[in-house]
Amino acid sequence: MIEVQDLRKQYGDLVAVDGVSFTAAPGCIFGLLGPNGAGKSTIINCLSGLLPPTSGRVRVLGHDVVAQPMEARRELGVVPQELALYEDLSARDHLAYRGAAYGMSGSDLKTRVDEVLGIIGLQDRAREPVKRFSGGMKRRLNFGCGIVHRPKALLLDEPTVGVDPQSRVRLLDLVREQVAGGTCVLYTTHYMEEAQELCDRIAIMDHGKVLAIGTLNELRAMLEEHDLVRVRGRFDPTRVRQALASLDRIDVVSAEPDLVVVAAQEASRKVSAILAALTQSGGEIQETSLSQPSLESLFIKLTGRQLRE
Repeated sequence: MIEVQDLRKQYGDLVAVDGVSFTAAPGCIFGLLGPNGAGKSTIINCLSGLLPPTSGRVRVLGHDVVAQPMEARRELGVVPQELALYEDLSARDHLAYRGAAYGMSGSDLKTRVDEVLGIIGLQDRAREPVKRFSGGMKRRLNFGCGIVHRPKALLLDEPTVGVDPQSRVRLLDLVREQVAGGTCVLYTTHYMEEAQELCDRIAIMDHGKVLAIGTLNELRAMLEEHDLVRVRGRFDPTRVRQALASLDRIDVVSAEPDLVVVAAQEASRKVSAILAALTQSGGEIQETSLSQPSLESLFIKLTGRQLRE
C-alpha cells in the first residue's frame, strides 16, 4: 500500500504539491491525471526518496519514506519518465545491474533476469547494446529495470510517453500483469484514454492540488455528470417534451424533428421508459445510442480548460 498524507512540496514561493492525500491499494492501479506541471512527478520523486517533502507524510507498505528510506525503497520499483538507460550496455547487463543494486545475486539474479527478459519480450535482443533498440524497446527495458527486484509497490511516471501505439498497448499489458500479481501501482499520465482504460481509482490534479478523487463512476456522480441518450427518428418536438416530462429525473437536452437527446443519471436503467414515452408521443424510433461523460469532460468541468493546454 502507498499512503500519502497532506503532502506539500515547496520551492521558495512556488508550491509544486499542495496538501495532497490519497491511498493506493495492493492489486490496484491508482492514477494521477493532470497536465504537465500539475505536480505528478514531484509526488513520484517524494515517494521514491529523491525529494524530501516540505511537510506531510509518505509511506510505502507501512515504511515512512523519510524516517525509513532503506526499508521503503526495498519494497518499491520506479519507472521514471526519462529513460534511465546506458546506450552501450545490453538489456541483460541493465537488468543484472539493477537487481544487484537491490541485493540480488547468484542463481536468483540470473533466473530473474531471464524471467524479466521474457516478460518484456527482449530475450532475442538481450545481449545487444541499447543504442540499437527502438523507442518502444527502450521503454520496455526501462519498465523491466523497475520490476527486476520483484517490488510490491510500483511507481510509473508517464511510462508510455513518446512510444508508438503498438508499444503503448504492450506497456499497458505489462502494467496489468503486475497488478494481477498483487502489486500496488501508482500511475501518472496526461493521457485521458489511458487513465480511463487502466486505472481503478483516479485523482484529477491541477496546479499541485487534487481536485477530485474516486473511481470513474464516483467522479461522474460527484460532479453530477449525466449519461446522454440519443434517439434518431421522426418526432413531434412538442409532444416529445410533454411525454418525457412525466419521467422522473430526466432532462430533455434537445428535441428536434429527427433527433431527441435526453440526459439522466444511470440512463441505461431508464432507456426502456424513455423509448416507451417517445413511442407513446407518436414518434418513430430508428436508432438509439447511449454515452457516458468522459474524463475529458470531467476535467474541463473541474479546471475550465482542456488537459493538453
